[in-house]
Amino acid sequence: MAAASRVIATVASTTSLLSRGSLRRSQTLCFNSSRLVAKKRLFTCTALYKPDVQIKEEGLPETLDYRVFFADNSGKKISPWHDIPLQLGDGVFNFIVEIPKESSAKMEVATDEPFTPIKQDTKKGKLRYYPYNINWNYGLLPQTWEDPSLANSEVDGALGDNDPVDVVEIGERRGKVGQILRVKPLAALAMIDEGELDWKIVAISLDDPKASLVNDIDDVEKHFPGTLTAIRDWFRDYKIPDGKPANKFGLGNKAANKDYALKVITETNESWARLVKRSIPAGELSLV
Repeated sequence: MAAASRVIATVASTTSLLSRGSLRRSQTLCFNSSRLVAKKRLFTCTALYKPDVQIKEEGLPETLDYRVFFADNSGKKISPWHDIPLQLGDGVFNFIVEIPKESSAKMEVATDEPFTPIKQDTKKGKLRYYPYNINWNYGLLPQTWEDPSLANSEVDGALGDNDPVDVVEIGERRGKVGQILRVKPLAALAMIDEGELDWKIVAISLDDPKASLVNDIDDVEKHFPGTLTAIRDWFRDYKIPDGKPANKFGLGNKAANKDYALKVITETNESWARLVKRSIPAGELSLV
């Protein structure tokens, strides 16, 4: 639970932007049908995300100091996890690329740092790499959180992994670190990593040439044959070269359909909302 405490502290440092009035409508915190009120100013989900977020790199790539920060159009830093809305309406969601396809540097949002920039993960002070390239754009859904205190009865009672929900984007174009793509979910894989539930939402960018053809899991099998199996096998086996056991999968070792993926997104969005609510001092932010 120490990791969860660090996440809560970071949430509090980020969402305190609301009380200082620096969170603009284009970066409104919003989820489901809830509304957030900060100092009597109403923020609602009708203010859809506008792609005017700036990416600011600090340090050199593939070094311990490298960070990819996000900023609004005034240059003020924002959190890609907390300040970019999840939903765009009509079943479309914001997806933030952490690891571009055909690369191996293990990039991830630093949930325990102010403004949660993207950095390269480390182990024992050394930069981490996958043993081979990942074949799809990989990243997160903002405003989601896999609660480590919640046991999922449908997936062997596994607890959440204390991170935002992961996305595997199967389109043909290679994304960039920090790029925000509009995606629609298609399926979900329930990966169990060392006993922790680590959802993988399979999605496609709306800008992909095949986006109009794929709307659910059966369409993935038809237009991207073998892809769901390849994703499962990649995440099952990627730790084996380091001498670790293969990861496991719940839900019968198969991908679930779009409706199930949307259920996962809704539940983890609600968990994020609870995390934010309990991380902000009383009176600074209220859910109505």
